[in-house]
Amino acid sequence: MLQLTESSFRKLVIALAVYLASLFAANTLGLKIMPFILGTHLSVAVFSFPVVFLMTDVIGEVYGKRIAKFFVLAGFIATALFIGYSFLSLAMPWSDAGLWAKDGYNQIFGISVRIAVASLVAFIVAEYQDVLSFFFFKNLFKGSGFWLRSNLSNLWSQFLDSALFMVIAFAGVYPTPTLVSIIFTWWLYKVAMGFLYTPLSYVAIRLLREKGSEAAGKKS
Repeated sequence: MLQLTESSFRKLVIALAVYLASLFAANTLGLKIMPFILGTHLSVAVFSFPVVFLMTDVIGEVYGKRIAKFFVLAGFIATALFIGYSFLSLAMPWSDAGLWAKDGYNQIFGISVRIAVASLVAFIVAEYQDVLSFFFFKNLFKGSGFWLRSNLSNLWSQFLDSALFMVIAFAGVYPTPTLVSIIFTWWLYKVAMGFLYTPLSYVAIRLLREKGSEAAGKKS
């Protein structure tokens, strides 16, 4: 059983808040796309979604695999609840006083069941794979080289997330060559942003780590 000091517990709660906030930002704000190089387009989720995967690496490094998996479970439950609340809100009738927001509200939050399922499946599979691969590389490299272990695990898990989501959500909607292009482009963008965010991971580890949590992280 992991024993936490009051200070360590507070830090863990704040870390969970950052994790969930980044996840919700990616799932909601990510509808907006912006122009990028060579005429491509990029979702603004590229700024928040890599934080989700990096955070589980940081938590796993400091507190161990069990707590990292708990973060993934919390993210899955929170996402499922948010989708459920979205469908319930959309099903409720509109008051005349609020009709001015109806079209925009329904367009933004009216995600299809297929996209909702794609989001949940991609998240739970990719995030658990990220945790497992991170600890595989941790054992392989005997605990050294956090930046390498983190980016190697993200390389695989981000590909899984991109491929699963796009295939489940858009197979049959886009031609196969277009779908493949979207998958690889989105995957490379997220991996690149995750690499750029790596220095922030070291800052997070330094802020979270205490003697007790460090021992727990090495033990797991």
